[in-house]
Amino acid sequence: MRKAVEFKLDEFLGETTLYDKKLTLEERKPKSWLKSISAFANGDGGILFFGISDEDELRGLQDVKRASEKISELIKERMDPIPKVSLKIYRRDGKDFIIVNVAAGMETPYYYVGDGSRIAFIRIGNESVPAGAVDLKRLVMKGSKATFDSLLSQYRLEDLDFSKLRATYRLRTGKKITVDDFISFGLADDNHVLTNAGVLLADESPMRHSRLFCTRWLGLDKASGLMEAWDDKEYSGSLLSLLQNGEEFIKNNTKMRWKKIADGRIDMPDYPERAALECLVNALIHRDYMELGSEVHIDIFDNRMEIYSPGGMFDGSLVQNLDTDLVASKRRNPIIADIFSRMKYMERRGSGFKKIKGDYQYAYNYRQDLAPKFQSTATSFFVTLYNLNYNVPAEKVAFGAEKVDFGQEKVAFGQEKVDFGSEKVAFGQEKIDIDLLLAEKSISQITARRISALYDSLGYAEIFSRKDIISLMSVSSTYAGRLINQMKELGLIVGVIGKGKGKYKFNL
Repeated sequence: MRKAVEFKLDEFLGETTLYDKKLTLEERKPKSWLKSISAFANGDGGILFFGISDEDELRGLQDVKRASEKISELIKERMDPIPKVSLKIYRRDGKDFIIVNVAAGMETPYYYVGDGSRIAFIRIGNESVPAGAVDLKRLVMKGSKATFDSLLSQYRLEDLDFSKLRATYRLRTGKKITVDDFISFGLADDNHVLTNAGVLLADESPMRHSRLFCTRWLGLDKASGLMEAWDDKEYSGSLLSLLQNGEEFIKNNTKMRWKKIADGRIDMPDYPERAALECLVNALIHRDYMELGSEVHIDIFDNRMEIYSPGGMFDGSLVQNLDTDLVASKRRNPIIADIFSRMKYMERRGSGFKKIKGDYQYAYNYRQDLAPKFQSTATSFFVTLYNLNYNVPAEKVAFGAEKVDFGQEKVAFGQEKVDFGSEKVAFGQEKIDIDLLLAEKSISQITARRISALYDSLGYAEIFSRKDIISLMSVSSTYAGRLINQMKELGLIVGVIGKGKGKYKFNL
């Protein structure tokens, strides 16, 4: 009999993806616990406890010698291939326990074989569940030391163009990317056959499920109908094009405030630029490209930005159950990650979680309740970035060396006087946030948002007509006319003479 040693439960228990508990050894139903052995071996390893209830009661086992022998026997009989395990007997308060430590397997998939079935299990949160068809493909790749981005495609290097990759690589590294680089970076093999990574970086990538959907929604939630979205774009092509288009969409649909200080000014963007870029890069690089029929999404609301990518955490854990400061970097697509690292879009080491949270913590309007939020499921990953300027009043805005207090009715600049009232004033190319102005008007919230969206699209100098509103907002002619009349009554727009009938511009 193995020698029993003192048992301290706290030394073992941690993230529930990595351990499971059984009160007794079920000899007649070995699948009930061998599925956890299979799941641990197919994942990052784990620990199986015998003698502990689901409520963490330390009950112990009656005959640990026989139980330990039976565990070893059933693992050999019912597992294929046989995983590497270590079995130890522990004692606490006169009770005996068995702990089976399962190593992460190198020959995946590890199957449970019995009852006329052959099933590989994977770990999802605190459960061991049968692997689906796509999961089995991943396990086969893992067992063969391959990743999706390293698999050879049906395309050759000469079949596709890489002008975007060549130009971006030259711009960001100062070097040309050569044919030899394509091979050494893992984008093609010695015979110039492209890997999936190479295909994903081609100008007109034929991998059609590599797409990016971007929407700027009207309000705080998704709603039905095209009228409820201010901006909606769908992008395809090279991963670099998706990244750059996503950056541009975020820039065009978010705002930048600034505040004058003694020796310069403080920029106050809705979202820290580096944090948003890091989230977008991670979504494109680390997504699961075996999840067909899905794509990366950017959804921007008034108070937040949500970025979704197909595929959960690479090790099957749930990110919301982890301390994100301690999560090690694990790359589902290491070749793609490496080329993006070479172009300085991401670091080669370390977790992006800390960087994203750090960028928020150093932002001007940061509060603890605005910390980025990370969530995952077995097949999805979500990041929520909160708008740092949402519902934050513009206390004081500086122009030149003077400060304008918006609580005052009139403020003097030299010998001139500017009447603010409840409106905003543009100086040179700088303009005040229209949302603050509209909040003071006696109009519905949805009308205010649509006027704000129109102002963001046109600016204070653009001349527009009813037809322009119909085109931009996908509304009826009647609604466009009613909106024009409302804006005229509020003094927001004025008619423009000499440009034809029915022409207006914002009067801000």
